[in-house]
Amino acid sequence: MDLLVHLPLLACSLLLFPLTMTVGREIAADACASQITGFQHLNSTGLHLTLHHPQSPCSPAPLPKDLPFSAVIAHDAGRISRLTTKNPSRHPTSLHLGNKHVGSQVADSLAVTVPLTPGASVGVGNYVTRLGLGTPTTSYAMVVDTGSSLTWLQCSPCVVSCHQQTGQLYDPRVSSTYASMPCSSAQCSELQAATLNPSTCSKSNVCIYQASYGDGSFSIGYLSKDTVSLGSSSFPGFVYGCGQDNEGLFGQSAGLIGLARNKLSLLYQLAPSSGSSFSYCLPTSASAGYLSIGSYNPGQYLYTPMISSSLDTSLYFINIAGMSVGGNRLAVSSSEYSSLPTIIDSGTVITRLPTAVYTALSKALVASMGGTPRAPAYSILDTCFKGQVSKLHVPAVDLAFAGGATLKLQPGNVLIDVDDSTTCLAFAATDDTAIIGNTQQQTFSVVYDIAQSRIGFTAGGCS
Repeated sequence: MDLLVHLPLLACSLLLFPLTMTVGREIAADACASQITGFQHLNSTGLHLTLHHPQSPCSPAPLPKDLPFSAVIAHDAGRISRLTTKNPSRHPTSLHLGNKHVGSQVADSLAVTVPLTPGASVGVGNYVTRLGLGTPTTSYAMVVDTGSSLTWLQCSPCVVSCHQQTGQLYDPRVSSTYASMPCSSAQCSELQAATLNPSTCSKSNVCIYQASYGDGSFSIGYLSKDTVSLGSSSFPGFVYGCGQDNEGLFGQSAGLIGLARNKLSLLYQLAPSSGSSFSYCLPTSASAGYLSIGSYNPGQYLYTPMISSSLDTSLYFINIAGMSVGGNRLAVSSSEYSSLPTIIDSGTVITRLPTAVYTALSKALVASMGGTPRAPAYSILDTCFKGQVSKLHVPAVDLAFAGGATLKLQPGNVLIDVDDSTTCLAFAATDDTAIIGNTQQQTFSVVYDIAQSRIGFTAGGCS
């Protein structure tokens, strides 16, 4: 479906764009041939998948090259709304399942009307990888999200609605290892925590999930299990959502891979055999990155503690310790950095900082860039310059976290091109919850070590 048709859904919307989106940007043909085996620093025992920027021509589910950055900003706002709101408003929707076959099941004749609670938006700024499902295995293009728990994909016969996707729909009828999950299962009971929405039970005792997102997008269908394949490794009994009504901004992906802190996430389900950690490098649109699940090389990282927060136990929180521009620390007290809880998120594009910190950062950057011509504000981005980031002299910016981990940001992590003639500081102010977005994480290797409750960073992860 045409993404732009659904922009009115973004009244208070969100989800992210990490990278520069210059129209007409081309990538060398050999870039698409990059394989995950090229990342020599990865531990060979982990599960490694290639990760693509959402606008990369190498992506298996690319977004339109002419997508305006204003749509990205709007989508980002919706994601922020989900990530930072404890009790989001609910929006009713209906799922009508006719007498259709789903796997070995016959769907009940019922109408389910549910008050959906919106979650994080997906599709615009999320990175894309491939996941295998079923027996025999078929590969699907999926967006990756650390802010979501439940993995789901569109399923044939798609009795209500399916958005356009790259490749064929998953058909449970041709998988010998597919099974639907009963309402009495522990996984069905976990849906409330995983999706913020209660489960529903069909007349034939099949658990129905409801996953909804901040921009109005949603997926509703049967909670199911099947064999999931990552690279050359397969894992039976993986629990996921088999979507029968999927509407909204998911790009051309088949669905979503959830990596949040919940029993239904991909990470937690694979933990018994692969370990409780994952890492990634979020690439630019001109390169390839990776998603790795399982063991990693701990000596390569500097760490910051993973913090618990009552805001949302499924999200990943850390503490900012300080920032500097051109080697000079910002003129704010240390207490300002910890004045708000801070989420690190793979799907949010623009980083949100406490207002006092952001104001100091903006002033220091403008002073350091001297006579660089200013440009008008662009939506929420109020520190803008004429030109493209690749052609401007951008000072070094360091983003430090508790425990000693520091992101030494490159120009492309500091400024983001919003059109062919304007680049803006890729940060914004907030008085609610701070968020470390994917523009600042781009090209760094980031590891989430759940077992040791820490997050690590190292430069040059995508090279």
